[in-house]
Formats: sequence, structure tokens, C-alpha cells
Amino acid sequence: MTRTNWAGNYTYRAPAFREAGSVAEVQEAVATARQVRVLGSRHSFNDIADSDGVLLSLERMDAVLSLDEGARTVTVEGGIRYGALAAHLHGKGWALPNLASLPHISVAGAVATATHGSGSAVGNLATAVRALDVVTPWGDIRTFERGRDADFAGAVVALGALGPVVRLTLDIVPDFAIAQRVFTGLPFAALIDGFDAVMDAARSVSVFTDWRGDAAGSVWLKADADAADPGAEFHGATAAAGPTHPVPGQDGAVCTVQMGEAGPWHERLPHFRMGFTPSHGAEIQTEYFVPREEGPRLIEVMRTHGERLAPILMTSEIRTVAGDDLWLSPGHRGPYVGAHFTFRRDAEAVLAALPAIEADLAPLGVMPHWGKVFTMAPHTVRERYRRIGEFRALAEDTDPEGRFRNAFVRRMVFGAD
Repeated sequence: MTRTNWAGNYTYRAPAFREAGSVAEVQEAVATARQVRVLGSRHSFNDIADSDGVLLSLERMDAVLSLDEGARTVTVEGGIRYGALAAHLHGKGWALPNLASLPHISVAGAVATATHGSGSAVGNLATAVRALDVVTPWGDIRTFERGRDADFAGAVVALGALGPVVRLTLDIVPDFAIAQRVFTGLPFAALIDGFDAVMDAARSVSVFTDWRGDAAGSVWLKADADAADPGAEFHGATAAAGPTHPVPGQDGAVCTVQMGEAGPWHERLPHFRMGFTPSHGAEIQTEYFVPREEGPRLIEVMRTHGERLAPILMTSEIRTVAGDDLWLSPGHRGPYVGAHFTFRRDAEAVLAALPAIEADLAPLGVMPHWGKVFTMAPHTVRERYRRIGEFRALAEDTDPEGRFRNAFVRRMVFGAD
């Protein structure tokens, strides 16, 4: 098994790696390991997925178990990736409410870290969970179901601290088509003054920038196929002449189809095609979240960092996400804005650059993405989550001996700073 994450910036320190192809094998692995963590699709950039003992891969547990059209749900195994699930659903005439920019990531891993797609009207990927089955330290299955279990909202975004998630039931919606259009040179003044108009202009909107100059590099609109064509101009930006990549200089052919050509939801909502290496590859990712109303101020703050970040920043992306009630989701405070950074794989330079960004965004109530690189003090992160004490109690009740905790969970959740 590969001992690094997909981008190569993190090397797993776990002394043992195992694979499980069934729930019974997961139960056996849990029963025989002092410490165990599930390794998903390796798309995290910090030590959140690492283990003091066994790293357990569920990649072979990638089946769609059932599709309930009456209940509008799909139930899947814990190792399935969004690309495979999306293709299956599309073939049956159904869809997920949202997708991230990478179809390569695992469903369970994205849910556990509140990873998001884009869209002012839709929540992050964890909000689609109707129920999930977790293997407890004693080897039995504990099910958390929306509307039935009082701790459900705490169990969905759980950072792996409650145990391996072997099954998930997700909400689905009828199949739909999307047309993607890219515009270049969006003036920052137009984005700041018309933030809501820009970010609400389509089902999914992404603004890419390096924070320098007077304009963002591009804005990507992913709209319902029957939505009106915005034409050749969008808030001062002009329609791209051909396929565009989020990272300047990279080949746009690896991205999902643009130029207004309608296609299935799962082939347009992600930025990258399933068959290609996503994003740049050798990179480090960071992402910060602030309340939606702070979006214009975030842009103003980040523009002051543009020249300083230029040697290491490949691209940055702004997206909006709806609020939710999940305890460890950034949406628990309400609608929010994500500022994503794709850095060159220079860990020393990235770690040196982040504290100044975090300090300048602190007055906006900034919080980091759980699975990406950040330097914020654990106690500061904990303060942003008003129900983290309840989550700690849930983790202690579900896993009293801490079998599923690792250094990240102990540091970020339990205060072992």
C-alpha cells in the first residue's frame, strides 16, 4: 500500500496497514488492533487519517447496496468513491444533491471532514447523509439515523473518532443536466460589491484567483442546462475562448466539459474528470471558512497577501455553501464561504505563510478545513465549534478507551495541545 497521501506531502507513520473487504473483516481488524483508523482515498493533507497502530483501507468495500426510489435514498459501502457512485446513480435516473470538485474522493472520508462542493443553496456533502453504520470497539454495528437518534448530528462529521463507517445512506434527487461556462478577468470590485449576485448566479459558482492585480483569473458557472445563457459577459468578466484549467498553464482538457455544452450532473459539477490526475498533483492544499456575510471582507483581506503568496500559490478558489446543523461542520453557524488554496509542494514555505493569513482572517471568525494544512492553535479551532463538548462526550461514550483516536483527534478535539 502507498505510504503517502495522493499529493505526496504527507507520509503515514502507522506501523501497520491492512485491507478489509467486508464488514466482518472490519470487525476482526478492530477487535485485534489496539489503535485503528480508516484510510480513505488519501486526499487529506495532514495527519487526520494517520494511526498509532493500524491503518485500515476499505477500498474493496465499494458497492452500491441498495437504491430506494420511494424513500429517495441510496445505501453504499464505506469505501466507495463519488465517481463510481455518481455513474451508478445517473444510470438509474438519479443524482446526488451536490458533488465536490474531485470525484476521486471517498464518500465516507468526505462526509467525516465536512468536505463540500459549491452552491449557495446546497450544504456540504455530509448534509446528504440519512444514516450511517459504524463499527464500535466491541465489534458490533451502531446505526445513527437522521430524525431518530439524538446524536445523529454529532455522528456524521466525526473525524473518524467514532469508528469505521461501513455503510452510509444518502439522500438522492432526480437526475439533472448541467452546462458549465467559464468567464475570465472578473474585476475584484464587481465581486466585492456584487458578492451575492455573483455567487448566486448558478447552481455552483467558483471564483479562481491568485489575489494579485485588479481582477480574479476566472469564474466558473455550473448552471442547470435549461438556465438562460449569460452571454459573452458576466459582471465585467468575458467568456473564455476555450477549455480552462483552475491552475494557469495547466491543460484544460483534464477538466470537465465547459463552453456551455450540457451534460450529466456528475460530469459537470466536479472540476476534474475522473480518469485524470485531479488538480495539479504534487501540491499542498489549505482551506479556510468564514460566515457568508464576511465574504467581501475575506476578499479584501486576501488581496493584501497576493504578492507575498505568489512564489508558492498555484491558485485559490472562492465558493459558497449553505448552512447546516452538524456539530463539527463549518456550516453549523449558518451559510459560509470557503477560501481554498492550492500551493506548490513546499511544506516549509507553506507553513511559514499560513500564520499571517490566519491572523488577518481571525476577526472574521475563520476556521480551517479539517483535512487540509493549517497552523491555527487547536484551542482556537475548538472555540469555533460550540457543540464540540457534546461531540467529545459522544466520542467518549462510543469509544471509551480511545481505540479510534489518533494524534489529530486528541489534539483538535480532546485538547491534548
